[in-house]
Amino acid sequence: MARLLQAPPKFNPSEWDIANKMQCASTESQKSRSERTIAESQRLLDEVEKTTRKTQSDVNKKIEQRREEIKFWKQELDNKLEQIVRETEVLLSFKTRLEKSLESCEEPLIIAQKCLLNRQRRAGIDLVHDEVEQELVKEVEVLQGVIALLGRTLEQTNEQIRLNRSAKYNLEMDLKDKFTALMIDDYCASLTNNTPDIKYADDAVKIEGNFVSPEDWIDFSNINVEKAEKQKNNSLALRALIDGILSQTANDMRKQCEVVNVAFRSRVKEVKDAKHKLQTLLAMVMDEIASQEKNIAALKKAIADKEGPVKVAQTRLEARNHRPSVELCYDTVQYKLISEVQEITKNIQRQVEMMKGENLLKDTLAQAETELKGLSRRQLSLEEEIQVKENTLYVDEVLCMQMRESVYIKNF
Repeated sequence: MARLLQAPPKFNPSEWDIANKMQCASTESQKSRSERTIAESQRLLDEVEKTTRKTQSDVNKKIEQRREEIKFWKQELDNKLEQIVRETEVLLSFKTRLEKSLESCEEPLIIAQKCLLNRQRRAGIDLVHDEVEQELVKEVEVLQGVIALLGRTLEQTNEQIRLNRSAKYNLEMDLKDKFTALMIDDYCASLTNNTPDIKYADDAVKIEGNFVSPEDWIDFSNINVEKAEKQKNNSLALRALIDGILSQTANDMRKQCEVVNVAFRSRVKEVKDAKHKLQTLLAMVMDEIASQEKNIAALKKAIADKEGPVKVAQTRLEARNHRPSVELCYDTVQYKLISEVQEITKNIQRQVEMMKGENLLKDTLAQAETELKGLSRRQLSLEEEIQVKENTLYVDEVLCMQMRESVYIKNF
């Protein structure tokens, strides 16, 4: 207890003086360190402020540059999109022209095939593989070739339209992304340190795997533009090809159609000439038949005229030979008997000559009747041939040529 109440030790003045000096020195030292810290902090604050402002200014510049890059590529994409859309619309009109041209080939082909089928109805010698048939076969081949060519070109056009639309889709998707990115960068460019909506975002500085390099970003849009440009040029070349094909095929079809029509007109004229010649021959044969019939009638009459006298002479001679016994005598006109005998002899001789003449007439009549039969057969043959020609003219001039009048080859 006594120890607890013991007074604290006392210091001498020198120790007190030293302690005060130490306090002053320590305080001055602390103050100096504090001042240095404050100065360093101020310097650091100034430096940070300067750096921050510089960095923010650089970021603002980069954002502005980025916005300009996006605007540039957005404009490039817009221009290319407008071009590919316009080109696709024009190509669609060319597709319509192809479809109409392809459709217009159906009627001429059907008519050409019907003409070939109708011409099988020709008869006899007129069923010939003539120039008309050759040109009709060629026309069918031309039309079938044109249809095949137009069909392939139409397929190629559909494929090009699909490629154009694919390029258009890529441009639209790229433009959509560019528009979104530009909106975001516009928003970022509008932000300042005093913007009320700014906030901390801890995960903002994380770089994930879906980021692309600026080079890849440029390449992506550049590839889309180049693809669209390529498809636009392909479409232009295809349109030029379509123009040439439509013009050439129309000219080929029109030319062959005219060749067939000329062949038809020539053939019809040829058949009409042949028919006219046959009709002339028929008229001549008919006249000859009439003449021959008159000749036969005259021959028959001549033969009939000769039969009477011959029969009378023979009958008289036969009758006188049958006179009764006493009547078969020499009478007062006996002296004329010799002359009578001579006259009978002469009559007999004359009768023989008349018989020879009758046989000659009969031979002539038989020959005339034979000629008449020949002329009749010739008449039937000519009439049949004229009917064949009339049938041919009906097939070519009525069935075919009138049907072909509806054929009109139009340029599309």
